[in-house]
Amino acid sequence: MNWYEKLNKYFPVEEMKSKEHMEALLKEKSDVYYKDEGDKHVLMYAEFDSFIFIDYVYVSTAARGQGLGHKLIEKMKAKNKPIILEVEPVDYDETDSEKRLRFYQREGFKHAQSIGYTRRSLATNEVNQMEILYWSPEGATEEEIYEQMKRMYTEVHTYRDEDFYGKSYQHVDEVLQMDENRGIEDILDELDKSKNS
Repeated sequence: MNWYEKLNKYFPVEEMKSKEHMEALLKEKSDVYYKDEGDKHVLMYAEFDSFIFIDYVYVSTAARGQGLGHKLIEKMKAKNKPIILEVEPVDYDETDSEKRLRFYQREGFKHAQSIGYTRRSLATNEVNQMEILYWSPEGATEEEIYEQMKRMYTEVHTYRDEDFYGKSYQHVDEVLQMDENRGIEDILDELDKSKNS
């Protein structure tokens, strides 16, 4: 199984970029978009001057619980820049979503509660709500994370989207909103509450 098949098998269709899109990013934006691949993992990420965006992390089932995910995140943290990633809200019927959140919680990530992120999938045409998690060596503000997410969305997610999908993703201002009074619970705190209830 090649790297794309591994990701495609693990991630929901609405979260996947096409293979052509990812190959174009690796080739045409090779100064920003990277693949770190081994027998038991695939890590796709974009590294900008002031932050890192983790696009996909896959660790094979056989290697889970052996600290490989932790090593990959440590490698990113060693670059000493804020790290941003997207997660789907926890779905207690789908245990992987809870496991993923617990992993990032252990790694010291925070939930950017004031950033709203809703995107229509070009694959399914469904609107998906995602949440933003971030880690920062210097205590970045959610406002800074928001600005970095906008840059990433424009340069990575929507890169040549019409060429690959025949239509464009929504404009960044429709997808990402900053709202201090968004009124959403911290999804990482919610994990602890659900464990204790």
